[in-house]
Amino acid sequence: MFDIGFWELGLIGVVALLVIGPERLPGVARSAGMWIGRARRFVSTTQAEINKELSKADELRRLMEEQARIKSAHEIIEQTANEVRESLSVPSLKPDYPPKAEDKDDSEESESSPTARPTAAATPTTQAAPPSPNEPLKANDAKHDQSA
Repeated sequence: MFDIGFWELGLIGVVALLVIGPERLPGVARSAGMWIGRARRFVSTTQAEINKELSKADELRRLMEEQARIKSAHEIIEQTANEVRESLSVPSLKPDYPPKAEDKDDSEESESSPTARPTAAATPTTQAAPPSPNEPLKANDAKHDQSA
């Protein structure tokens, strides 16, 4: 820490002995030792916390690098999957199944397909027979009675 040798410590001790005096020197040395110990513990605790945070930062950096490698591998897999999908989907081949009815237009159905459902205009309309005189009249049949 400090570059203090034996002769410097001796000189500091002699000056302290002359300034403080021989009666109070042991108490002052004890207090100085206590403060120096506290300072060392504080420095070592702070250094341990800094090292702990640095190790967390190193682990976080390692995880981020691993995630980047996984992401690049995922992109390669996605690219390969897309290439396989493109190679499997050949647009010139027709599907083996018939297309769904909702996929076709109504005009295409009635003209091109013989099994197409007839439209409303093509189906004959059936008119209701007039009620016989023995049956009771219903609410809907009142207009038939008036026209007869």
